[in-house]
This record gives sequence, C-alpha cells and structure tokens, in this order.
Amino acid sequence: MTMRNEDTTTARALRGLGHARASVRLRSALAVGSNPDPRLVEPLIDMCGTEPDFSVREMLTWALTRHPPALTVPWLVGELRSPLAQARSQALHTLSKTGDLVAEGTGNRQAWPAITRALLADADDEVARTAWRAAVALVPGGEEPGLAETLAEQLGRGGRETQLSLSRALTALGEATTPALIAAAAHPDPGVRQHALATQRLLRDPDAGFDFAIEEAKRIVALGGYGQEG
Repeated sequence: MTMRNEDTTTARALRGLGHARASVRLRSALAVGSNPDPRLVEPLIDMCGTEPDFSVREMLTWALTRHPPALTVPWLVGELRSPLAQARSQALHTLSKTGDLVAEGTGNRQAWPAITRALLADADDEVARTAWRAAVALVPGGEEPGLAETLAEQLGRGGRETQLSLSRALTALGEATTPALIAAAAHPDPGVRQHALATQRLLRDPDAGFDFAIEEAKRIVALGGYGQEG
C-alpha cells in the first residue's frame, strides 16, 4: 500500500470515528481493530474519554487491544490522570484487557504502579469499580495480600452494585484476601462488618449468591456477631 493510500485510509477512519451516528462510529472502530494503525492509537484513546455509547466504547477498547501494548499502555497510563471520570474508567478497563507492559531485563511494569490508592478509592463509583477489576487483573504475583488490604478499606462503600463489584474483586484474589476480611469483620462500623462477612461467605461458598450473603451478614451483625463466622 502506498503512503497516499495509507493516509487516505487513516483519514477515512478518523471521519468515521467522529461521525454523529453511533452505528457509523461502531463500524469504524471495528474496521480500525481489524486493520490496526499505530497512528490511530491516540485518537482511539481520546474517544474513549468522551464516547457516549457503551457499545462503541467497548469496540474502541477492542480496537486498542489489537495494537501492541508498547503503543497503547503508555497512552492509557497517561489517561489515568485525566480529570474526566469516563476517561479514567475506560483507560482502566482497557488496561485490564491489554495487560501490563513489562520491561525486559528490569521487569519494571508500567500499568500496575499507575493503579494508585487514589484510583482504588476514587470518588466516582464507576472509576473505583473499574480500578478494582483492573488491579485484580494486573496485580503481580506475591502482591495480592497488599492489594487485598487496600481494597478492604473500601468495604461498606456504596450501594449493591458497588459492593458486589468489590466482593468480586476480593474473592478473585482468593485466600490472599482472608486476613484483610477477618480484620474488617471486626470493624466498628456495622456496614463494613456486614460487607466483610458477606464477602467471607462468598469466598467460602461462591454459589451462595451476593444477596443471600448480605442478608445473612445483616442477621449476624444484628445479633452482635463479629469476626469470621463458621
């Protein structure tokens, strides 16, 4: 393909990605992912922060995963500092799909250190929930207990969906999360105790179901129960 043809293809893709109709943007993102173009990485990431349509955002993420992490991860890490909540959330979501970028020789990671305590406690529930999922996906081996302690600080936060997301993240860490949950189950705040006890139950019995586990935990706390229940 000549340089002129490449420029024409890139320009056509940019027009499609900026189209007023979501269906056109969706097809354009699909086309970009099917034929990756490094010149479109930055526009794709910029779009993630403002795209109003969920299906288009998912296709943008897929298109980014089709590009080498060496191109995408540095841009995505930069987006984690964006003042736009959607930009932070979508960058975290995409990083959970692309994986980390690990330097040869040193083993230094780019994405994992960028998932800071501030992101894990972000005031925006959607950002925080996405950060929890991304952290679980990217945590290096051996650092699961430390992540569990940090996540446990958010127990009792928000409504059902937020608490469900946190319980899923904690249970995904497996037994590494047990000490943090035992400590949280003795917290003076009954909401924290309830959430910790429910998550303990799900860790022991994943088929119990979140709503059942929460109701059971509420009964335990109402009866004055603390700590891990057998």
